[in-house]
Amino acid sequence: MMRAHLSQEPILSFMNCLSQFREGARGSSLGLARDRANLNTLGLPPRVVATIQNARASATHSLYDCKWCVFEEWCKGRQLLSYQCSVVDILGFLQDLIDAGKSFSTIKVYLAAIAACHVGFDGTTVGQHPLIRRFMKGARRSLPVTRRAVPGWDLSMVLEALSQQPFEPLGTIPLKLLSFKAALLLALASAKHVSDLHALSVHPSCTNFSLSGDKIFLRPIPAFMPKCFPAFTCEVLELSAFHPPPFSSAEDQRLNALCPVLALRVYIDRTSPFRRSDQLFISWAPQNTGNPISKQHLSHWLVEAISLAYESKGVQPPEGLKAHSIRGMAVSWALFKGVSLQDICAAASWASPHTFVRYYRLDVTHTLVAHSVLGVGSS
Repeated sequence: MMRAHLSQEPILSFMNCLSQFREGARGSSLGLARDRANLNTLGLPPRVVATIQNARASATHSLYDCKWCVFEEWCKGRQLLSYQCSVVDILGFLQDLIDAGKSFSTIKVYLAAIAACHVGFDGTTVGQHPLIRRFMKGARRSLPVTRRAVPGWDLSMVLEALSQQPFEPLGTIPLKLLSFKAALLLALASAKHVSDLHALSVHPSCTNFSLSGDKIFLRPIPAFMPKCFPAFTCEVLELSAFHPPPFSSAEDQRLNALCPVLALRVYIDRTSPFRRSDQLFISWAPQNTGNPISKQHLSHWLVEAISLAYESKGVQPPEGLKAHSIRGMAVSWALFKGVSLQDICAAASWASPHTFVRYYRLDVTHTLVAHSVLGVGSS
């Protein structure tokens, strides 16, 4: 029977799952193993199974493993076989997640993890079952997705801080601050996902500067599969120098301090002696110097860069800062500064403007997107 009252067990199971991963159990990849077992029952050769499982990124496998672990613990407490349990049992688990205050997007991830490991019903996956589809539609209505309509932080203040000490001069500031500044300027100028930035590489086949040095061309590693529209898989990110010398005024020189091309050139030059990876952004921490950082770590860089910019101006950083907000901030300011929706969609790798209008557009009451965004500091 379904549980009709609030349960804390999904939360406790999730914490137990995290604890197991920290102790080294992550290598067992519970969800991946269950998925492999399901595929093996179809009589597929091992190499075919391995190729099919490679369709999901390693980060997705890890996420599904953790969610599947929570579901398995929930099933064990009720003496259920997790990969063969009934629709009623799965709906009971999902309802417990709702009662525990989980968001609709989180519940969707749990369902995807269960669907990846469960044997399914009569030739259909868990997610395709009519009752579960109706349940998720009802959950979507009862758990409306809310988004911020106004910016959560001040872009002009952040850009002003990046053009001054302690983020200048680039040649002598600590590598930590240089890393934060280069990553944040690139995120603002490109309006890309953190995953897109994480996939960039300094390998000559992926990163090149123009002969004059006023442009940089960035391409993700060939194996990278973007979250967005497939047409943008092999997209080359081209950025031009922002207010390059010779300078006509002191303000012109100050704005050049916000040039992502300059910041990336200095960053690549300063990190080249100790690099242990071709990934663009690498660790500056003493215990891990030169090694590639994770997407989560890169997100922390971006948030900390905004926080440090606020602190350098003597202002308390806003609460709840998220790296994902940078994307919405960049494209919203670009629209406000006169960039067309078509150009914004091309820069952000969106097939249509619907994603921008529905999820990213902020009220910030043929120009280049990067220059439009970075020029906010001069407004």
